Amino acid sequence: MSVPIDTLTSEDVLKWLTQFAVDKKERTVDLFLSCLSSFFQFCLAEDYMENMVIKNRWRPKISQSLPKYLTEEEYARVRLAAEDLNVRDRALILFLFSSGCRRGELCNLSIGDINLEQRTAKVIGKGKKVRHIHFSVECGIVLKEYLQTRVCEDTEPLFMNRFGQRLGPSGILNIARDLGKKAGLNQSLHPHVCRHTFATNMLARGANLEIIADELGHTNLNTTRIYARIPTEDMMNAYQNIMG
Repeated sequence: MSVPIDTLTSEDVLKWLTQFAVDKKERTVDLFLSCLSSFFQFCLAEDYMENMVIKNRWRPKISQSLPKYLTEEEYARVRLAAEDLNVRDRALILFLFSSGCRRGELCNLSIGDINLEQRTAKVIGKGKKVRHIHFSVECGIVLKEYLQTRVCEDTEPLFMNRFGQRLGPSGILNIARDLGKKAGLNQSLHPHVCRHTFATNMLARGANLEIIADELGHTNLNTTRIYARIPTEDMMNAYQNIMG
């Protein structure tokens, strides 16, 4: 704009915004408004201008997007494709799908953090908060088989790369992505999709939000409520039975 910063008014900015927002997505408009707001806050602090020229009411209302997860058919295809993986990668995938842990939490797991008898694991989540998660019987069997191929010490990483070092985030991501391609998924399979699939499966099988929040490590239950907006198979079947 050709208007000097010290004479810029809200009307000037709103006029520019109205023209800019044509054919733009709401998130794009919101991002530009955030950048401009930061810039004008700097101008106020430096006495380049006297008043804030952006209004909060201009911000578009952005609906919270639903988490990306696998449908039952996609999940079955991934499980079938995972049968051909080596024992380490299969144990890793089963752990992600049955525990819902984050990729970073999985990277930091050591053998001593795992209890195969109780099928629990002690993970350190966001904010360095410790919690105990669970994994499935199948995962426990394959995990035990994998650990039998190694000389195990409690301090050793749970999952190691080919160099005998702790398997990193990129390694876990590559394993998940390759499996998704092998299963013929239309979307990219990454560890957070496994986490979302775990949550939706728990919800579909009758788990309440408090239990899901504990397993996922959500401190705010509102974070978990997003999964309640996902139509489960039971919800869709009930609708079809009622509405036809």
